[in-house]
Amino acid sequence: QVQLVESGGGLVQAGGSLRLSCAASGQTFSSYSMGWFRQSPGKEREFVAGINLSGSRTDYADSVKGRFTISRDNARNTVYLQMNSLKPEDTAVYYCAARFGGPNLSRDYAYWGQGTQVTVSS
Repeated sequence: QVQLVESGGGLVQAGGSLRLSCAASGQTFSSYSMGWFRQSPGKEREFVAGINLSGSRTDYADSVKGRFTISRDNARNTVYLQMNSLKPEDTAVYYCAARFGGPNLSRDYAYWGQGTQVTVSS
């Protein structure tokens, strides 16, 4: 089992940037594909970005392509989400998630962090 702790959320103006971090502990970090999801009030949780075990393959939701970048540092047991050109509609609680390796990076995650709030003001 893996434990996940997100950090880096906060309040930012539209057009600004934030970098989220997710620190993992427990089982071998490099055994897990990692993902970021988000949930805003009244909406279902949605996939944002995913990255495979080695970091060689990524996937993004259409709404964030070209603005967000997911990366990982297996030596530091950490996955990142760099968010640029933020929009008010990006406001949500962002969750880090882990799953054992598989072809689809947008679903079937088994382990979740507690979330970090991102608020983008207009």
